[in-house]
Amino acid sequence: MKDNHTWVICAYGESDYLEACIQSLKNQTLQSQIICYSSTPLDSIKDLCQRYAIPFYTKQGGGIGKDWNNAISFVETKYATIAHQDDYYEPSYAEKVLSKMDKCSDVLIGYSDYFEEKNGLKIPANTNLKIKTLMLKTMNLFPSSHFWRNRVMAFGNPICCPAVTYNLEKLKNFYFDEEMKVSLDWYAWYKISEYQGRFVYISDKLMCHRIHEESETSKTIADNTRSQEDLYMYQLFWPKWIANLLMKQYVKSQKTNN
Repeated sequence: MKDNHTWVICAYGESDYLEACIQSLKNQTLQSQIICYSSTPLDSIKDLCQRYAIPFYTKQGGGIGKDWNNAISFVETKYATIAHQDDYYEPSYAEKVLSKMDKCSDVLIGYSDYFEEKNGLKIPANTNLKIKTLMLKTMNLFPSSHFWRNRVMAFGNPICCPAVTYNLEKLKNFYFDEEMKVSLDWYAWYKISEYQGRFVYISDKLMCHRIHEESETSKTIADNTRSQEDLYMYQLFWPKWIANLLMKQYVKSQKTNN
């Protein structure tokens, strides 16, 4: 049992995949604490938590960032992973990620590569996923360099949020942005990169991101929120004219989620 790591499941509304997410955490080769947070305390969520003996917590929500901040507030361990209800993890995620994080005293976040699934089928590595993997490997060349991390992130967000484990002892006073709807993870890496320390990368694909019509990613692409927020992110790294050029290419990647 890993006593310094907590999985905090962030559940929202009705989900066909929540139980599969829970089972993937229960099936980890290295067991950790598991808790569940939801701003929508439905009986279906609480019943699943009771069935799997998972402590359940709730607070008033107010968007994705607010929910993630609320979820983290219930964690009492050094490390935390926010598990999204629609996604699932390979059995060795905790063992491999935490083992590598434990070797570095200055680690800020640790994360694995990931794969995607649609309609129950694993999506072959397309151009978008291959580019993200290349970016992750490139960032890992100088994992302690704030300058280098930002140079890589200036071209897009290769880190999949549910694949990330946070070292809360090193991230004092860090909070997710509560105004953004989708690019808050990219913005989070931008802010965390300002801290003194390193990003730890595990090249194995240890997490599955499910793509479906009801997912928040698909919804925000449909209403153009993602394009607006991604443009804002590019403008943090580049002059506006370069940001606009990069944005045209990045929009094409969103078609993967359609």
